[in-house]
Amino acid sequence: MKATVADIAKACGLSTATVDRVLNNRAGASAANRQRVMEAAKQLGYLPVADSVTLPSKPAHLEFFLPIGSNAFMNDLARHIEDYAGRLPLVASCRIHSLNGISPNALQHAVEKLSLRANGVGVIAVDHPRTRNILREVVEAGVRLVTLVSDVPAAPRSAYVGIDNRVAGRTAALLMGRFLRGRSGHLALVVGSRSYRGHEEREMGFRSVLSEEFPNLTVTIAVEINDEPEVSYTATMRALDNEPQLLGIYCVGAGRSGIAKALRETKPRDKPVFICHDLTRETRGYLVDDLLDVVIDQNARLIAEQSVIRLLGSIASSAPYLTKKFIEPRLILKENIPVQ
Repeated sequence: MKATVADIAKACGLSTATVDRVLNNRAGASAANRQRVMEAAKQLGYLPVADSVTLPSKPAHLEFFLPIGSNAFMNDLARHIEDYAGRLPLVASCRIHSLNGISPNALQHAVEKLSLRANGVGVIAVDHPRTRNILREVVEAGVRLVTLVSDVPAAPRSAYVGIDNRVAGRTAALLMGRFLRGRSGHLALVVGSRSYRGHEEREMGFRSVLSEEFPNLTVTIAVEINDEPEVSYTATMRALDNEPQLLGIYCVGAGRSGIAKALRETKPRDKPVFICHDLTRETRGYLVDDLLDVVIDQNARLIAEQSVIRLLGSIASSAPYLTKKFIEPRLILKENIPVQ
């Protein structure tokens, strides 16, 4: 039988009126009493739980700041967040802010539009001193914070929701080496933006495994494209022209459409192994057309769902941080493309 308000009042030694005020987030209860009520509610199993995360008893207002632009993964992520949040009674409202770029200025401008009633914020941002300061001010205003996809560890976030990006980069290198079966030659590394900690970690992981296990493979081209497909297209065309020994291309972030376009146009006799991240409608097509060899997918739907759950959990929790739990990446080849 589920615990009642009277059970909680008895457990913490307070009146039912005080317990009711705390559970419904109304004024009139001290911080100490609020703490006592929430601890008793958790111990008695009064508060709802999802995936081992205690959820708030009152619907919360959530907002997300995402650099969507033309990025297919970001669009999918935003759509999944809105869909999942819209089906949860504990989400009073969910608002997606599309950032105008990845700079701290873009985040600052967007955060100025944060609703005064917001309880939790999810953000994808670059790891920069100004970004950390912006996020610190958001948390100091009483709003809970989670980072998505690319972490900002020095910010006072309650949780990071995403894959272990260093492991993802190491996985890409292992796959590249196994695909090439001991051949010696050159690789191209197409980085979205090293301002993202996640992209930087993927590159570090990739280079680490190459040096440890595949010294016969050398990264001779490393270009930062700021997730612009036209830049990745130009860089790939130049690499295919100038590097006759180009054996593989690893795309760390977005910009994969430019690489696919260059491969489709040039039709190299010995196509480089092409590895990228994120299963989207585009990358599904590249797999089927044999332009792309494997996708390391971070699962937009699962990140969306966990970001909402983790935000709700952080709102309900008195602890500053939730237990760390990475999303497990999926390896997608043309024979195991999941149904949308």
